[in-house]
Amino acid sequence: MPSVSTLTTSDSVLLVQLSDSHLFAEADGTLLGMNTCDSLQRVIELVLRQQPRIDLMLATGDLSQDGTLESYQRFRDMTRQIPAPARWIPGNHDEPRIMAQAALQSALLEPVLDIGNWRITLLDSAVPGSVPGYLQDEQLELLARALSEAPERHHLVCLHHHPVSIGCAWMEPIGLRNPQALFAVLKRFPQVRAVLWGHVHQEIDHRQDDLRLMASPSTCIQFEPGSEDFKVGDTPPGYRWLRLLPDGGLETGVERVTGFDFQVDYGSDGY
Repeated sequence: MPSVSTLTTSDSVLLVQLSDSHLFAEADGTLLGMNTCDSLQRVIELVLRQQPRIDLMLATGDLSQDGTLESYQRFRDMTRQIPAPARWIPGNHDEPRIMAQAALQSALLEPVLDIGNWRITLLDSAVPGSVPGYLQDEQLELLARALSEAPERHHLVCLHHHPVSIGCAWMEPIGLRNPQALFAVLKRFPQVRAVLWGHVHQEIDHRQDDLRLMASPSTCIQFEPGSEDFKVGDTPPGYRWLRLLPDGGLETGVERVTGFDFQVDYGSDGY
């Protein structure tokens, strides 16, 4: 498995995760009243101010809201501002066939990569026409193969849908439908250090035994943590950074834009 950079196994790795950008074909497209192109640009500018050296950018699903080629081309063009290799995975709002067209002649959709002393595996949990996610057998086989072939490396596993409860009742039915299958594979490989996802539009960071479990804010609207019913929170858009250390340690944090004024419009086209 070729590395995506010249980093050695003694180097730390800086990742930036952008998630749930929900772009439209039109640059002025809005989600619940928020211009998602503008909010993504604000987050990218924050990334560039805060992170002088980025080794990899991960986009963990729902890049698009309308599944159009133009929206994916816009996401690709906008994120080129970040001077680093990138990888994408689809979410429930994405159209994988159209996403693949936008990723032509690139490595954006390659699911396994080695960087530093780590291997990162990106799983496709999206199901066409469905909001909840599911890891098909081929995805579970991909994961097991990626883990078994690199026992000497530390591993980060990424997907779009949440594989554990996050304490939001309305999101319980729309997470990963077969999390037990995912964790059954992970438990076979002690070198797995963390699982990272999007979809939930909020920050999650806790441990399950020796495994770090993390979710990240959207680059547009945020969901209110702990809500029983669908509710948009008042925290601003943001991103997650992760520093993968050569000894398997992991440092991470969430950063959000400042001075962002937004009033949710529940009467507009919904999420």
